[in-house]
Amino acid sequence: MRVGLEERDVALLEVGPLTASSIWTRSYMRALLAGDLACALIACEAVMGFRLWVGAFIPWSELLFGFGLALVAWPCALALAGVYREKSHGEGSEEFRAVFEGGVGLTAAVAIAAYATQTMIARSYVMAMLPLATVLTLVFRHRMRKRLHRRRAEGEYLRRVVAVGHRTAVLDLVMQFRRQPYHGMRVVAACLPPGQYPGNGLDVDGVPVYGDFADVATVADKVSADAVAVLACPELDGAALRRLAWSIESKGTELLVAPALMDVAGPRTSIRPVAGMPLLHVEHPEFDGTRQIVKSLFDRLLATAALSVLAVPMVVIALLVRATSPGYALFRQTRVGRDGREFQVFKFRTMVRDAEKLKSELADDNEFDGVLFKMRNDPRITRVGGYLRRYSLDELPQLLNVLRGEMSLVGPRPPLPEEVAQYGTDVRRRLVVKPGMTGLWQVSGRSDLSWEESVRLDLRYVENWSLILDLQILWKTWSAVTRGGGAY
Repeated sequence: MRVGLEERDVALLEVGPLTASSIWTRSYMRALLAGDLACALIACEAVMGFRLWVGAFIPWSELLFGFGLALVAWPCALALAGVYREKSHGEGSEEFRAVFEGGVGLTAAVAIAAYATQTMIARSYVMAMLPLATVLTLVFRHRMRKRLHRRRAEGEYLRRVVAVGHRTAVLDLVMQFRRQPYHGMRVVAACLPPGQYPGNGLDVDGVPVYGDFADVATVADKVSADAVAVLACPELDGAALRRLAWSIESKGTELLVAPALMDVAGPRTSIRPVAGMPLLHVEHPEFDGTRQIVKSLFDRLLATAALSVLAVPMVVIALLVRATSPGYALFRQTRVGRDGREFQVFKFRTMVRDAEKLKSELADDNEFDGVLFKMRNDPRITRVGGYLRRYSLDELPQLLNVLRGEMSLVGPRPPLPEEVAQYGTDVRRRLVVKPGMTGLWQVSGRSDLSWEESVRLDLRYVENWSLILDLQILWKTWSAVTRGGGAY
């Protein structure tokens, strides 16, 4: 066995009281349970207090029933819905969906039981208390998730992972977890293929390599790993993965396997047995049909509502742009939309009048890797323009493009024709949907992202778009814009 732990690796084996998964998970679960009970009790007391305030009499049987719903039935309903599963915490919509399903399920159960047994139950429990408890719990869970993300950004509440795969794949995983700590994973060790592991002393961007594929179980035990992440590689076939799962199951270490087909998630994938073999079925994304019609109607209705509310602020912004620098308030620029069709995008002007002519003179100062041109301190940006860019107010006129059907509220970034001319085959995949005012790139770092990361996020959206995903991105956009990070 080639596993050796040197002095430089001792720190990786020190599992603090808040970073050991088995410890912090129990603490976090207790906090969630206490918060869920508090939300249900607040809802119960609010409803009963309102009834007393309007002069209604509440018998002791109803009081006991209400507190029984809050203290017993409510946490049980949430548990049955899967709210307390560790895998649902930290990211994704599964946790919130489970809370909603638990609340709806308990409400329906109480109503049906009362009707079936002809038991008189105050309608306020069904119509007010349980819906209010659901809303309060959703708000509480959202705040707890934000707190969890902050703790993970500080290096706490992280699960220890052993990465298994080729060096480049391991490096990508390490960089991804470091860039997005809210995932709750930290790679503490790596195992490479036999031909890539010469011996002790090798590391992958600071992550020590302790062995090859034959040493995974021993390495996971040595570094007290919570999970083993197996990245796509031909050396590990089905039989090898099965033996690996057997070797780590006694320690309770979780096995995570990355499929060769990346960035395809959720409803598009399913595992079905064919001829006794479990096969991963991947549905094609739907770019036309009913879902696309619904998305278009949603975009235009929301854009109409937003324009009616923002009309006066947009007029004020236009006057400020005209008053502080010579030139028109609106800036038009040719962009490329769906299927490569060009259109004129509308924005508030944030640069001096001859900004496009000056761009060639600043080419050597480009700070963006790839086909885009970005500068943190672009001398062409006006004082008002810098403020508009920071909070994305310059993009409000694009609501007109959404109304005209040229853009969507959510989608890939609308590229310039000269950028599209440099696209490779894979990057052109971005053009199969309408570009958006916001997208995964907007809520994941904006201009701070590298070109490769921006492309990856856009392609992920194209492959997995849905109305629910659009709503989630729109919700996160508000936070990203108010922070103002990555906008220049």
